[in-house]
Amino acid sequence: MKIPNRRLWLFGAIAIGTIILITILAAPANQKVNSGSTYGRAPDGYGAWYAFMEQRGTPVRRWQKPFEEFTQGKDAKRPITFLRVNSSLGFQYLSSNEQNWVRSGNTLVVLGVRESVTQAPFSTRHATKAGTVKIDTARRHREDKGKLLSDRFGAIVWEESMGKGKVIYSTTPYLAANAYQDFPNNYEFLARIVTPEGTEENSSSQNRVWVDEYIHRYKDIEVIKRESGESVFSYLAKTPLFPAFVQGLILLAIAIWAANRRFGKPLTLSTPVVDNSEAYIQALASVLQKANSSEFVLEVVGKEEQLQLQKALFLGDVPLDHQSLVNAWVQQTGRPATELEQLLQAQSRKRRMSEIELLTWLDNWEKIRRYLPSYRTDR
Repeated sequence: MKIPNRRLWLFGAIAIGTIILITILAAPANQKVNSGSTYGRAPDGYGAWYAFMEQRGTPVRRWQKPFEEFTQGKDAKRPITFLRVNSSLGFQYLSSNEQNWVRSGNTLVVLGVRESVTQAPFSTRHATKAGTVKIDTARRHREDKGKLLSDRFGAIVWEESMGKGKVIYSTTPYLAANAYQDFPNNYEFLARIVTPEGTEENSSSQNRVWVDEYIHRYKDIEVIKRESGESVFSYLAKTPLFPAFVQGLILLAIAIWAANRRFGKPLTLSTPVVDNSEAYIQALASVLQKANSSEFVLEVVGKEEQLQLQKALFLGDVPLDHQSLVNAWVQQTGRPATELEQLLQAQSRKRRMSEIELLTWLDNWEKIRRYLPSYRTDR
C-alpha cells in the first residue's frame, strides 16, 4: 500500500522544520565560539594570522586551560605576552589575578574592547611602521595616553602601563582576522604588538607569545574531565557533531513512522448511510434557490402549512376556504384575524419574493403555530 502524497508532504515538512530549528539553535553558538580563534577558518577567525606567525619565525602557542593555571605555569617567571581575542566586544575590565600577573612584568593584549561609536568612517586606512593597515570600525578610545594606532577621532589601539607590565587594547576584535589576508600589513602590525622590538633576533630573550583558546571553549582533555567529569564523547555532544547526530535520529524516526504508516491497529471506516429523501430535498432546494422560484415555494409550502393548521384546529384534512380557516383559528386562539390573513393572501398572490421576504414569511408561519393549544401542550 502506497503512502498518500498528503502524508508524505506532512512528514517532509516536519523533518525540514525540525532540521531548521536545530540549525538555528546550534549554529549561532558555534559561530560565536569560533570567532577570533586561531582554529577558525571563517572570515572572523585567526587561523591565517597563526600561520603567518609561524612563517615569520615567531611561533605562537595555544593555551586551552583557565587563566589561573597559566599564571602558575613553569614559565610564569619569564616575560610572557598573552593574546586574547574576544568573541564579541567586552568592557575594559581585568580581574585582580590578571592585574597582578601584568604587574609582575607581563603583557596582556585584548582585542575587542567595547568603546563608544564615533563619527569616524567605518572603513579607514592608517600608516604604521608595519605599513598601511586597514581598520573596519567606527569605535574609538577617547583618551590620548599610550596611542599605538589612532586618528583625529581617538585611539584604535592603545596601551596602559601596569606595574612592570602593560595591557594593550583594541576597539576591534578583527585587527588581523582571516578577512584581512589581502592586507598582510595588518598581520605584521599585530605581530609587532605581541613581539617587543629588538627581540625577534634573540629567541632566548624573546617573550613567549600565547593565545587564549580557552575562552573559545577549546579545552585540554584533563580540563574537560576536571571541570565537569565529562568524557571525550560527552564533550563531542557539545560540538557541531551533536546537532547532526540528532537530525539523523529524527529523520530515521520519521522514515520508520512513514514505513509503518500507523501506530496501533487499523480502524475500519463505516460507510455513511445515504438518506435519499433528504438528498432529494436538498438538491431541489438548491435548484429553486438558483432559479429564484419563490412562487413555487409559496404554493407548495403554503398548502402544506394550511393543511397542518387545519389538522391542529381539528378541521380534518380536506382543504377549506381561507375565511373558514381564519374564523376557526381566531375562535380557538383569540388572536387577531389579520395575522393569518396576511400569510394566506401572500400565498394567493403568487408574487415573487426576495430571499429575506420569503424567510420572514416562513418565520410568521412558525409564530402562527406557537399560538395553537396543541403546540403549547407538546412543549
